[in-house]
Amino acid sequence: MIWQSYIKGFKAYLQLERSLSANSLEAYIHDVNTLAQYLDSLSLSLSPEKVELKHLQDFVKWINQLKLNERTQARIISGIKAFYKYLLIENIISINPTEMLESPRIGRKLPDTLSIEEIDKLINAVDLSTPEGERNRAILETLYSCGLRVSELINLKISNLYFDTGFVKIIGKGDKERIVPIGSFAIKQIQTYLKHIRVHIVIKKGSENILFLNRRGSKLSRVMIFTIIKNLAVKINLQKTISPHTFRHSFATHLIEGGADLRAVQEMLGHESITTTEIYTHLNREFLREAIIQFHPRSHSS
Repeated sequence: MIWQSYIKGFKAYLQLERSLSANSLEAYIHDVNTLAQYLDSLSLSLSPEKVELKHLQDFVKWINQLKLNERTQARIISGIKAFYKYLLIENIISINPTEMLESPRIGRKLPDTLSIEEIDKLINAVDLSTPEGERNRAILETLYSCGLRVSELINLKISNLYFDTGFVKIIGKGDKERIVPIGSFAIKQIQTYLKHIRVHIVIKKGSENILFLNRRGSKLSRVMIFTIIKNLAVKINLQKTISPHTFRHSFATHLIEGGADLRAVQEMLGHESITTTEIYTHLNREFLREAIIQFHPRSHSS
């Protein structure tokens, strides 16, 4: 197929310039292949630089007829746009036909946010009479203090803890590194875990530098972190559906409500685009009302 040499170059670009994970890379390549196969099925022998907006609009109608959900359709279109952006960067095309291509509107479903009081209740509900309890409390403190993804938490290394300066180094998506501040509560709890719990674990080979371990001395699984949090939610009768990401979401929301700069929050979360961070600006109406009353010059009676 005439598209394969272009797709090969696109794959190399994604690997070298974007440092995407294997799953993301596979999704992008699949999306472009889907477009190529669609054009081929219509016997349209078009190379990528010959494709026009009308062809892409017909392609969008076609994937819509396949009854794919809106999120899947939007992802495919995003992959096609990334491909044509690459062709533009490489001067293979001079006009980007995807500029006017519309994606289906997706209502962003926001996860539940925990209040500061609910965070405290969950952390205080941890049973500290067991070794796992001390570890679990350190896990929750770290999740909330640093706003980590669950994958970042379970892969957190002891050698990346810089408690003397109050920072930790995180390896995020695409193996991208970032430095994140860590609070005193989390530092104290991690130090307690390291000093009194982790030193007594027989550590499996390969896990020597991993911070949080299970009782068998291996790295914790994602499922284990979900289970810890869900069990605590049941224990305090929390009427919300929560997950490790809820702590990340709450971390960002509380920072923004406290007046933190959106760019700073973007940096701490490791978001490539500021638009991704903007999902965390869903400040509740009462907070907005109070802010307007406090700061708007015509909200005060004379």
